[in-house]
Amino acid sequence: MKPIASLSLDLDNKWSYMKTHGDAGWESFPSYLDVIVPRSLAFLKERNLKITYFVVGQDAARAENSDAIRQISDAKHEIGNHSFNHEPWLHLYSKEQLVEEFEKTENALENVTGQRTIGFRGPGYSLSPTVLEVLAERGYRYDCSTLPTYIAPLARAYYFFKSPEMSEEEREKRKKLFGKFSDGFQSLKPYKWQIGEKSLIEIPVTTLPVFKTPIHFSYLLYLATFSEITAKTYFKTALRFCVLSKLAPSLLLHPLDFLDGTDAAELKFFPAMNLPAEKKMELIGEFLADFGKHYQLENVRTHADHLQDKNLPIRQNN
Repeated sequence: MKPIASLSLDLDNKWSYMKTHGDAGWESFPSYLDVIVPRSLAFLKERNLKITYFVVGQDAARAENSDAIRQISDAKHEIGNHSFNHEPWLHLYSKEQLVEEFEKTENALENVTGQRTIGFRGPGYSLSPTVLEVLAERGYRYDCSTLPTYIAPLARAYYFFKSPEMSEEEREKRKKLFGKFSDGFQSLKPYKWQIGEKSLIEIPVTTLPVFKTPIHFSYLLYLATFSEITAKTYFKTALRFCVLSKLAPSLLLHPLDFLDGTDAAELKFFPAMNLPAEKKMELIGEFLADFGKHYQLENVRTHADHLQDKNLPIRQNN
């Protein structure tokens, strides 16, 4: 039997990308959910895959998005919590702010989908001891907000380079966006957070073992803009490393993996947005076919259920 691995999609919306980038106009909450949701659902249905969509509460709270988000639940995909306001500086929130953030998101998602969320991913991989404390108190079973990579400062520098008009105040909020260099020393394998008398499974977003460079699909598509052969070879190498390390990966999709510059002109500055959406999906399909040769691909909840009775390492929440 193949090891169980997981796949998720962070359903960041057009406005949330614009907000994080510091662009004007995000306050009107422009959306592309009516495009990305049916497109991604059709892609997954064709491959008989059930994954986890991490959904932003603000989107679920807006009536114009209800149909698109409900389609995800109706297709039997798991719904996860991706915060309400999608602010990558979530780690700066007080406990009271976090409780409100989680409560609003949970209620909005349950009202639309009927699902009660048990899993969380922080926007921009934002995490703190207080976030974990609130998750545990609210009965969450897993978190997957950690991205073990050394190159976070480089990604953040590139992001700021592409945001020349961002004020110093806005840059200060984003100074930990994507994490820090020391995150590369974090474990790639799942473990349990011990939070008082409660525990929470942590399923890191998988990076290349040893080297800790990203292997999520946005990064692979970025490589493909230079060389498809390089991108495919890199992913095959990553899979080989994962198999040898006895690591069951948790892989990550983003909406822009299904979109191009004609779908969201405001986001053309993002890497690989010059690659046609059809080509992106063709490449992702090939990557997933390779992945399926080694692993049984499930949603994150099933991955967490499989890990529940395992003798996972324990980390204290401090």
